[in-house]
Amino acid sequence: MSIKSGLRILGIDPGSVTTGVAMIEKQGRDYVCLHLQSLKLGQHASFHQRLGEVFSRVSGLIETYQPHEFAIEQIFMFRSPESSLKLAQARGAAIAAAVVKGLPVAEYMPAEVKKAVVGTGRADKVQVQHMVKRLLSLADDPPADGADAAAVALCHAYRRSSLIVAQSEGLPPAKAELLRHLAQSRHRSRSGQESWTELAIRRARKEDTP
Repeated sequence: MSIKSGLRILGIDPGSVTTGVAMIEKQGRDYVCLHLQSLKLGQHASFHQRLGEVFSRVSGLIETYQPHEFAIEQIFMFRSPESSLKLAQARGAAIAAAVVKGLPVAEYMPAEVKKAVVGTGRADKVQVQHMVKRLLSLADDPPADGADAAAVALCHAYRRSSLIVAQSEGLPPAKAELLRHLAQSRHRSRSGQESWTELAIRRARKEDTP
């Protein structure tokens, strides 16, 4: 059993200045991008007005593309508590838009998203952009925040497909997790990205070396 064709997932990379959004759809064995954008919020608007803009623009995308599921990146603590709080509020505005429309919400940590798409949780933005471009067969390099949003959507798609198979086969949690990693590797291999993944791993190991 696999993800049905036509399933649409809206991925969000939240922010109070720029919010990344991406809509992907399952078509056969592959995922295609229906919309990918870095939303620039009102430059001269107040913080509260920008939160309203996140809600309204995400709501508009949901109305236009009618996704089935919603995935968003979780926050990590910045050095500045104020920055973390603002990001959390922006996330809340986006999640509220999804909940109002009746969409199920999934949340993923940044390292989990990077590992799903690139192969290492320490990948940088350039690596994520490159992998998203390859996985979704994009003609041009995607904007950074939009690429992050697409990576969130792809991470959710990979996890969802492996969970469906695990549930249908009655697999224990440990084997289900292994299946998820294999599914992610399969998609990366089909996109010809293994060489990039190996480079990312070597880079991460080098950074770990004193």
